[in-house]
Amino acid sequence: MKLSVCTISFRHQLISFAQIVRFAHRHHFDGIELWGIHAQHLYDHDRVEVEEQLQLLQTQGMSISMLSDYLDIATSSGFARSLEKAKRLIALAKWLNVKQIRTFAGQKASKDVGPEERVRYVHHLQILCEMCQEHGIQLLVETHPNTLTDQMSSTLALLQEVNHPALKVNLDFLHVWESGADPLDSYDQLKPWVAHYHLKNIISSDHLPVFAPHNVYAPNGDREGMVPLSEGAVDYGPIVEKIADTDLFASIEWFGHSPQHVLVDEVEWLRKAMMLVRK
Repeated sequence: MKLSVCTISFRHQLISFAQIVRFAHRHHFDGIELWGIHAQHLYDHDRVEVEEQLQLLQTQGMSISMLSDYLDIATSSGFARSLEKAKRLIALAKWLNVKQIRTFAGQKASKDVGPEERVRYVHHLQILCEMCQEHGIQLLVETHPNTLTDQMSSTLALLQEVNHPALKVNLDFLHVWESGADPLDSYDQLKPWVAHYHLKNIISSDHLPVFAPHNVYAPNGDREGMVPLSEGAVDYGPIVEKIADTDLFASIEWFGHSPQHVLVDEVEWLRKAMMLVRK
């Protein structure tokens, strides 16, 4: 398993891409997961310096692990804009030499999506997958609340319905646990499609609302209950044991305070846990 740091962890800090590259290298990360809006800004306003940093990444044995964004698949009017956005994301992915783009499977709980609406979601995902495949890119849907991948049954059904080789899964273990499913059993079921992991934790299920997107993005949002991987309600020991020897990236998705300090501790804990598995 390879470890990546997320630029979204630094969304409220005044920090440059070059600083993140240095941080990732200094603390033995294997890559950087780049938030889509960050990637677009870097391309539009800082392209030359970023290309130097990308070369440095490669020299240091690191890479951009994934480009994470959001494509609206719910409505025809919204999807027309998503097609244009997908073209931009694919162009950015090629510039960054990244092979994975992450999105959400809608913005509504699977139980609230009617049959006709679901058919539309599936059709839109098939179109996006075809676009990505033409450029050698995988489209990853994330296991996430209030999407078509918020329950295991709906997730597995969606993968079969879309039935496209470019469609993969970004497995967020906490959100799988949040759904009531067992993370290890879910991993076994989703393994043929899993292409990336998200790792984060919470002190108890009472605090799960802190991961709602609107709260995460808010500079003054609630961060109570966000804890390191080793301290939360999700038991990451068996999870790391299960995935340590896979060749996939795991992004440490820290949304709380003091990201530099917490991420240093997180990557050290994960490295030690992975070493124990391999002994």
